[in-house]
Amino acid sequence: MQFIQENPGCHLREIKRVLDMSMGTIQYHLNSLEKEGKIISEKQHLYKNYFSAGLFKQNEKNILNLLKIETSRDIIMFIIEKTNPTQSEIVEKLDLSAPSVSWSLSRLIESGMIGEKKDGKFKRYYMLEEPKNVVSLMKNYHPNMWTNWSTRLAEMFLTFSKEDTQ
Repeated sequence: MQFIQENPGCHLREIKRVLDMSMGTIQYHLNSLEKEGKIISEKQHLYKNYFSAGLFKQNEKNILNLLKIETSRDIIMFIIEKTNPTQSEIVEKLDLSAPSVSWSLSRLIESGMIGEKKDGKFKRYYMLEEPKNVVSLMKNYHPNMWTNWSTRLAEMFLTFSKEDTQ
């Protein structure tokens, strides 16, 4: 229960790996906690994710699930950093393959996290979800990711201020 409270959106194999317990034991306790109404599970794509009951709204669960996926998280953070980027800008900046970015963007659009708009021959991507909600959930439930991202933002602002003084 404590692990799920500290790691909302975790899945069975993640719990097993971190707690180093047998799969059967983990499944037994997850089923018991769910029957008691202490946790809820939600299937998203290939994983069944677990949350403390009554703690999160549906959009917050979606955000937490997407933040666990590295490529999706990097794309979300880049869209927050650089307003309305194109797919090619995302590919270039994040050093990912175009098919990987395309697939991730499709999932993010399908989830309602981001939107796309046509701009000439390009599509630009923007946040549908309030960026402060995303940042808040990252800060509270993924502190290591938050630290890395805030460091990157600080470096970006320092670079801008150096360019302005030259």
